[in-house]
Amino acid sequence: MRTALFLGSFNPVHVGHLMLAQYVLNFGGVDDLWLVVSPQNPFKSQSGLAPADVRLRMAELATGADDRIRVSDVELRLPQPSYTINTIDALEAENPGRDFIIVMGGDNLAGLPRWREADRLIRGRRFIVYPRPGEAIDSSPVEALGGSVSILNAPMVELSSTQIRRWIADGVSVRHFVPDQALPLALETYARR
Repeated sequence: MRTALFLGSFNPVHVGHLMLAQYVLNFGGVDDLWLVVSPQNPFKSQSGLAPADVRLRMAELATGADDRIRVSDVELRLPQPSYTINTIDALEAENPGRDFIIVMGGDNLAGLPRWREADRLIRGRRFIVYPRPGEAIDSSPVEALGGSVSILNAPMVELSSTQIRRWIADGVSVRHFVPDQALPLALETYARR
């Protein structure tokens, strides 16, 4: 079983995330996809980060009707901050025989060799990389460490969780940007009080 892991804060989950997930399912050569909600990215500030359980619930609401997409709480059960190698170790221990493929933006690929235990994380692993607007993708550092990179020409959606949080705080409608099922919780979580 080939499972794509789409890791992120999903603060909040939005249609761009779901469009990419569907594209990976359609064209990435995988059987299913797991959204892995990260409680804290070691490379990002926690400023404006909603509680992990709330972000997990929004992701569950947004994906509930799709049996090929699963929301994983594995990183919520691990020590903080979240390191991808620890996530992979935990998932492989819980799911022997499953082939985990990491989905990431092209902007993160160049820094991958600097991640914790990068050699072990990369060697023999497949990465599905989607381009970001204006970013060139250089897969050679990952390939030099024994990983393989598949570049997915997914449609580029210039939408960010940061922008959605800002719109919600400013009272701007985010209908159709946040999945309907998760919208009430997103509005409650990010509205200015």
